[in-house]
Amino acid sequence: MDTTEICKANMVSKSHDAEVSWDDEFQQLVQTFPKDKTWAGDNMYFYQGFWCPSLVLKSVISFQNHFQAFDSDVIVATFPKCGTTWLKALTFSTLYRNKFKKDEHPLFSFGPHELVRVFEYDLYLNNPFPDLENACLYQPRLFSTHVPYASLPTSIRDSNCKLICICRNPMDMFISLWHFTDKLREEKMDSVSLDEAFDKFCNGVCGFGPFFDHVLGYWKASQENPNKILFLKYEALKEDINSHLKKLAMFLGVPFTEEEEKEGVVEEIAKICSFNNLKELEVNKKGLHISGIPHTDFFRKAKVGDWSNYLTPAMVERMEKLVQEKLDNSGFTFKFS
Repeated sequence: MDTTEICKANMVSKSHDAEVSWDDEFQQLVQTFPKDKTWAGDNMYFYQGFWCPSLVLKSVISFQNHFQAFDSDVIVATFPKCGTTWLKALTFSTLYRNKFKKDEHPLFSFGPHELVRVFEYDLYLNNPFPDLENACLYQPRLFSTHVPYASLPTSIRDSNCKLICICRNPMDMFISLWHFTDKLREEKMDSVSLDEAFDKFCNGVCGFGPFFDHVLGYWKASQENPNKILFLKYEALKEDINSHLKKLAMFLGVPFTEEEEKEGVVEEIAKICSFNNLKELEVNKKGLHISGIPHTDFFRKAKVGDWSNYLTPAMVERMEKLVQEKLDNSGFTFKFS
């Protein structure tokens, strides 16, 4: 065995030893966290002020401890079921629009979650030291996360990398998440009723929640540093996608040229990334995400105001009071229809 092979063998051995040591440390650490159940019946732990699903707790900690942000990085940061899939498609298509031909758009061959990989449910899920240099199709690097702002790795908060956030009104978000988790629930698990899930949500108990803490964390950070964090609202994008795409491109440092606007590039991106188009693409009708979730489960209705078909007047009243209480003096508001 030559010197190079010996060095490689030593590196593999050290990496394995570090992983085994981290496994032992993690098992001891997790015993100290408060525990509850997700709506799908899995465990989740209260870690650093938010409820982290057990499936990704280990990867979240690895992400926090090891990720080194580049100033050129772009990160899509969202609460689950707030328009994550859509925002990934929009950001990817805007940022990299000059790197491929229109009729060879990567979205025709890969789902949004394959093109913009998430730290905790993908990259760090089975590897505390993933190969991030080959994780992105193009440069600059583009990633995503559901981790709250306060729990992001220090390198992200201290660097000049850009964060793009999107939020959705809590009633639509809740209904979307309830349907999503209902599909993930195993048959052997007891069914969680809409009432039970709603009560948990209002009490802040849901993956990456409390919801309002998550939203306000990014909102306040965006107000303090608008050049670093772009905060978008799902309902506003639905109303006027073109102007928000221009705003997104400007924020990313790749503004649309006059020629591009005349050629209809903005409208083309909006069309390709629309819910109806993405849902009907063959690539999104088959296969599984690395976390085991079918690609089809990421597409349901994407409608504003769908909550009115599910929530009782009492639920609506409770949510309205909660919104008023949580957002008081924040300068932030939601649009519900």
